[in-house]
Amino acid sequence: MNAPGHDDTDPVREYVADLTAALHGPARAKARMVEEIRGGLLDTTDAHADRGLPHRQAFRAAVREFGTVDELVPGCQRELTLAQARHTARSVALTVPFLIACWYLAGAPGPDPSGPVSHAARLLAVNAAGVAVVATLFAAAALAVTGPLARRLPTPRRLPLVVAWTGTTAGVAMAVTTLALAAAAALAVNWPLLACAGALAAASHAAVATSARACRRCARLPEPKSPPVPSY
Repeated sequence: MNAPGHDDTDPVREYVADLTAALHGPARAKARMVEEIRGGLLDTTDAHADRGLPHRQAFRAAVREFGTVDELVPGCQRELTLAQARHTARSVALTVPFLIACWYLAGAPGPDPSGPVSHAARLLAVNAAGVAVVATLFAAAALAVTGPLARRLPTPRRLPLVVAWTGTTAGVAMAVTTLALAAAAALAVNWPLLACAGALAAASHAAVATSARACRRCARLPEPKSPPVPSY
């Protein structure tokens, strides 16, 4: 509970705003982390205020115990970067089954093949789907390494960046599949099936590419340096 006569509008809110601006990662994981830190900081501040300190002095005492924003960011960001890597790997693992469906539709012969252009488009879609399947296998391995196996094995430092580029590769494969299936649909008699497959590939590309871009951003963040302790 907050001590009577104060709210979290000045130093605590400023602290939380600075922390929120400094961190990058999945929105839900970041919000949950920041809220936990905010709650702990408020509780620690209230504990000092209950012992008779003015609110600002109580806040500064809480920060000395709890850690400044610059002290918390490195550990928090590492956790969020790993969470973003898992999010990207999970996106690849869950969306590629749609791409497999696209591969099946592209590989199935239509009732009236439309010539070499349509055949080439179908073959390109199948090959791109194969690339995405390989990326899925790596994504599944990354989920295992950062999940159950993380208790026994250390997580490689560069794994988030590798996962980010794996997601990017899968996203490119999905984009290629979308274009190939669109070309095949324009020339094929069974165009509704191929158009549906292209739509699924496009949706998969959007989901994976967005997550992979966020993962690259997190993985490339420089190690934060510790500037002088700010005065709240």
